Amino acid sequence: MSDLTDSTFPQLLLKHASTIPYSCAYREKYLGIWQEITWADNLQQIKNLACGLAKNGFKRGMKLAIIGDNRPKLYQSMVAVQCLGGIPVPLYQDAVAAEMVHVLNDAEVSFAIVEDQEQVDKLLEIKEDLKFLTHIYYEDPKGLKDYDLQALQSLESLNEEGDKYDALNSDFFMREVGQCQTTDLSIILYTSGTTGMPKGVAHTHANFIRAGTQSTQFDQLKHTDNILAYLPMAWVGDHLFSFAQAMVSGMTVNCPESKETVMSDMREIGPTYYFAPPRIFEGLLTSVTIRMQDASPFKRGLYEWAMKHAKKVGGDILDKKSVTFWDRLLYTFYNFTIYAPLRNVLGMGRIRVAYTAGEAIGPDLFKFYRSMGINLKQFYGQTETCAYVCLQPDGQVKYNSVGIAAPGIEIKLSQDGEVLVRGISVMRGYFNRPEETQKAIDAEGFFHTGDAGALDSDGHLRIIDRAKDVGKMVSGKLFAPKYIENKLKFFPYIKEVVVFGHSRDAITAFINIDFEAIANWAERRHISFAGYIDLAAQDQVYDLIAECVNDVNKDLLADEILSHAQISRFLILHKELDPDDDELTRTRKVRRGFIAEKYAPLIEALYTGKSEQFIETKVKFEDGRDGLISATIKIKDTHTHLHSHSHSLSHSDFPQNSKMSFEDSNSPHL
Repeated sequence: MSDLTDSTFPQLLLKHASTIPYSCAYREKYLGIWQEITWADNLQQIKNLACGLAKNGFKRGMKLAIIGDNRPKLYQSMVAVQCLGGIPVPLYQDAVAAEMVHVLNDAEVSFAIVEDQEQVDKLLEIKEDLKFLTHIYYEDPKGLKDYDLQALQSLESLNEEGDKYDALNSDFFMREVGQCQTTDLSIILYTSGTTGMPKGVAHTHANFIRAGTQSTQFDQLKHTDNILAYLPMAWVGDHLFSFAQAMVSGMTVNCPESKETVMSDMREIGPTYYFAPPRIFEGLLTSVTIRMQDASPFKRGLYEWAMKHAKKVGGDILDKKSVTFWDRLLYTFYNFTIYAPLRNVLGMGRIRVAYTAGEAIGPDLFKFYRSMGINLKQFYGQTETCAYVCLQPDGQVKYNSVGIAAPGIEIKLSQDGEVLVRGISVMRGYFNRPEETQKAIDAEGFFHTGDAGALDSDGHLRIIDRAKDVGKMVSGKLFAPKYIENKLKFFPYIKEVVVFGHSRDAITAFINIDFEAIANWAERRHISFAGYIDLAAQDQVYDLIAECVNDVNKDLLADEILSHAQISRFLILHKELDPDDDELTRTRKVRRGFIAEKYAPLIEALYTGKSEQFIETKVKFEDGRDGLISATIKIKDTHTHLHSHSHSLSHSDFPQNSKMSFEDSNSPHL
């Protein structure tokens, strides 16, 4: 597969249409029926799209926005644009119209292909604010019949135009594809904007194809593999897994019917390859826990015994390590009665390899899935590195690390412990931001990730936290919020956590309960409640969450680095943190600075010994209206455990000028 690293995505399209023409490229569930598109059909449909766009004035170097859920036509649009030497710019489909203005103008987008009326309406709402947009195409015509706009056209009619254009200019498409170079930009992906306005990350064909080639070789992915595409197309993880790796290997990309049918569609497809951020795995575990709470006492007891045994030996069995005959026999019994049925319920019965990335996953959550036989591994990277920096080889998976340097990647740590990356996946730069690019990529070509990390003796990288979030308590000891938050989020009753402690003498926390899980728990105990605010304020709920916090504090006591970082007080927020309220990014990353400012009275109450605090909060309702919600929030003290041999991690604990590259392993270097 090494010859693919000098290809472009259009050339990969031609290759698969020639070598595996009747294999399935895309599968989409429409009106309850799975529809298949072969690689031969895929080529023809992409050719029609490209020719139609060219007829309408799209030229080399122009940008085209793609907005919508995962649909074959939208993935095809990416390749069609690349065939013409243009650059696709995917946007988050759940972004409100006002959020799209910056990206569309910053990327100089002149054409847009969207999924449906909802996305069309957003673009029309902000049309006057867009400097470059002239053409809008839609896939789903529902609700758009009476729209009489010259700039608006259906993808169906664009395809028809393209088919006619191709018939009159038979050599046009191949001539355009022949002009594509590996050094051409293939995509502009926008960062989540946790600390400011999103920046456009410009990647070449070479970046993503080399990352896709090396990662598919690493896990021996082939055209016979299946993946479910359900995460935002604007996210770098989806672009690597559902686009670049699929285009490299020729595997089938399955698009669910809707967000609501993802789980049932996944069970029907039974993918062999799976990818999800930690929040998805957290949600799946919550759903499993709720089901088991509603099960009979016998089934619930059997599940608890099985998971206890899985935690003991499951990871070793998955890694083909030695365990006793009795443990293996018992695991086989539980696999037949518990683990295999559970994997099938989750749609993971056929999975060979599963990955998680996007942010750090809690070790407990990670261990849960591996212990029941799912080959879950971490995949570390950023938007600026094609989400490709570290990989975890089979048999060498550590729960507290993200693996070794991926093929073609070199890693070193700066003097203050920041992870620096150089290699095949590093971006060309931020689009139209040379100064920002210079800050991010140093003179030696190393990209500064902004993550604080450490390398162990085996060359495995451990991510401590975001460098900007790592702080020190008044005592001078390490404060790493994400590590603590992930431990709490392992519990099915907790959906989101924000902890505080930098320049403080104690650790405190905001907690979002998981409404579905807590509501189920409350109903079984005959606890009445009127809604989220009411449920979050219940004394019994506070006691339940306090038990979770106490378990985490006990766990932290045994941590040689963070035994001092136990949570002393917490509160349960009266609302869920929401991207529409600017508290989370569209990839659901916490905007810590914004939250600290917005909820300053609550933070002050946590640290001044108050038992409750009134707050009034601005929110945005689903219909776009602004409003206010208010509540008097209780604050609860928790028990912290004494530690006698804690260790405070300081800058001196990070290896100085440590380097790790793929040449250090026994595998060939690209």
